[in-house]
Amino acid sequence: MDNLLETISSSIENVVISFVHVLITLFPFLPQSLLENPAIIMIIIGFGGQALFGARFIVQWIVSEKVQQSIIPMAFWYCSIFGGLTLLTSALWRKDIVIICGQCLGLFIYLRNLHLIYKTRKT
Repeated sequence: MDNLLETISSSIENVVISFVHVLITLFPFLPQSLLENPAIIMIIIGFGGQALFGARFIVQWIVSEKVQQSIIPMAFWYCSIFGGLTLLTSALWRKDIVIICGQCLGLFIYLRNLHLIYKTRKT
């Protein structure tokens, strides 16, 4: 299990470094030190995932207020999935098994809910 996590973490770090190369090429004012410390980018990605994940509640609140009843809109599930995937990526890079397990379970539930919604709409 440790070797698998190490391999996944290294792969994520390599993708992040490649991404930083692209960013520095597109935006030359960015510091070259980002290449030496991919943890900075991963922290930003982690916060971005957490913001997206948290935004799902704001989306749900706004939609519920608009119709004056508690509902869960499709955007809630998409924010959950994309936020969860981003947090899972961060957890895999950090090799944090607790967050990995939690996000995997959550992602299964969010995807299952979307499947049920689309299945119901087809009938």
